[in-house]
Amino acid sequence: YHLNGMAVWDLSVTVEDLGSDAPPVTLSVASDLHVGGVILKLVEKTQIKRDWSDHALWWEQKQRWLLRTAWTLEKYGIHADARLVFMPQHKPLKLCLPNGITLKLRACFSNPVFQTVMGICRMLNIRHPEELSLLRPIEQKKKKKDKDSAEEIYDLTEVPLSSVSRPCLYNGMPAHFADSTQMEAIYKMLSVTQPPPAPEVIAKQYRPASVVDKAHIHGRWLDSSRCLMQQGIQENDRVWLRFKFYAFYDIEPKYDVVRLTQLYEQARWAILLEDIDCTEEEMMLFGALQEYMTAPELNDYLKIFRPKRLTLKGYKQYWFKFQDTSISYFKSKEESIGEPIQQINLKGCEVAPDVNVTAQKFLIRLLIPAPEGMNEVYLRCENEQQYAQWMAACRLGSKGKTLADSSFQSEIQSIRSFLAMQKTSSSSHGNVPANDESINTHSLVSPRYHKKYKTKQLTPRILDAYQNVAQLSLTDALMRFLQIWQALPDFGLSYVVVRFKGSRKDEVMGIAPNRLIRIDLGVGDVVKTWRYNNMKQWNVNWDIRQVAIEFEGNVNIAFGCVTADCKIVHEFIGGYIFMSTRSREKSDTLNEELFHKLTGGHEAL
Repeated sequence: YHLNGMAVWDLSVTVEDLGSDAPPVTLSVASDLHVGGVILKLVEKTQIKRDWSDHALWWEQKQRWLLRTAWTLEKYGIHADARLVFMPQHKPLKLCLPNGITLKLRACFSNPVFQTVMGICRMLNIRHPEELSLLRPIEQKKKKKDKDSAEEIYDLTEVPLSSVSRPCLYNGMPAHFADSTQMEAIYKMLSVTQPPPAPEVIAKQYRPASVVDKAHIHGRWLDSSRCLMQQGIQENDRVWLRFKFYAFYDIEPKYDVVRLTQLYEQARWAILLEDIDCTEEEMMLFGALQEYMTAPELNDYLKIFRPKRLTLKGYKQYWFKFQDTSISYFKSKEESIGEPIQQINLKGCEVAPDVNVTAQKFLIRLLIPAPEGMNEVYLRCENEQQYAQWMAACRLGSKGKTLADSSFQSEIQSIRSFLAMQKTSSSSHGNVPANDESINTHSLVSPRYHKKYKTKQLTPRILDAYQNVAQLSLTDALMRFLQIWQALPDFGLSYVVVRFKGSRKDEVMGIAPNRLIRIDLGVGDVVKTWRYNNMKQWNVNWDIRQVAIEFEGNVNIAFGCVTADCKIVHEFIGGYIFMSTRSREKSDTLNEELFHKLTGGHEAL
């Protein structure tokens, strides 16, 4: 017996750090012992020296964390039959980003998902995390052949949690990304738009064929009010991070590099996979802007020839890298991490073309200042695309400018037009290469246009749209892309299949930042629109899983949800109302309590 006459009993706890085969640790406790005391006894008994500050107890049967360490076992209602696990609250999670890259990072499994997302966004330097959330991935059907294409996973699990709670910026990026070149490379992948995907990659992806298809994805959102553990997400599971609420607040290109890049990628994929409808004219403009933004980094195999060196070998192939204002070359791509064979500084070089499109000859002639006069070097490119990019880069480099310079894209463009003119002038001889090897324009548009146009028909249409956007900086091009996307009629709609009270048929509810729409599947059209600013109140009857909303003018609607839990719909509506309450002066502090009040429902409160 305990000092004050309370019964002492055995509590068994599984300690994750002892390994999966280890038996549970048995502690003798009394019901007035608080959770902190249980943890203290546990740590003493395991005799492992380590930092236990992130560990907590998880109660298996009740699926809840015991985070209130001052509560007694009695207050929690824990008896000898309780199965408790002692484990870290932060565990590795595979996170697939809108740009298709997968990161592995330590995420919080014990806080509500809303806070878990805040932590993830702090680590990745994304402001306004309330606009994003996590969802369960759509399982891609694995073909037998795909075994070897194991995707690359970029590891951020070593980032200390302390640096995430208070990240300090260094050169505009969080300090934990400045630790090593590997980490810096990961940050670059988060903050630079990905090159256009191959047309077959686009064609292979799942594309929704109807508004009902579009509704299914929204059944996969995680509940913001509950933690990952409570939703069956395990260590090392895969989830997607996506923008959920299409109400983007206070966008500042200077601070929002990652946020904007990921938003652009999410928009681009929505357009390429026909998740949102747009006109052909808009599609060509989206195509032109993507072409414009293809990230300016040049690495490729080129051939080099130095007439001065009396070798008969002629052209030799090396791996070339364009950095700042110089060109370095290496024996092979694999060796490009080490020291280059030679680095050519282009500042003050003379750059001249030596091109014959008909003969497919694309040479860049460089005259490099040297103590004993000018050194002559020829670079040989394989095709027009490669030539236009390297020639443009050499021209910029010779003027002391880098690829980040806003004139890089227009330089490429003018070289391409020059090549195109050469082609038309020789086309009367009938020996034009059939394919303009610039970018495969099918990479820039959705599959319906792959069927409608061959690339050579598509290219002039995209170049035509390109004339309207040339001269933009990369940031402006990205912002323009997002503006056009946000102006599409269906922008920001998330669909759910519902059944209205008293009706027998399925209908679709579209949830937008400022309104709800009702789509009659028979007609395939919007039959009703309700605006949030006319909404008096809404509530959920959790027992019959029904959402009821009252609007001004005595308008009442009630519906049950077919493709998503009604908590998801409740959270969408409450979330949008929350987004509209954010005001300028309070933009730094997030009223988290209000978010939970508006989206939580009775389980959360």
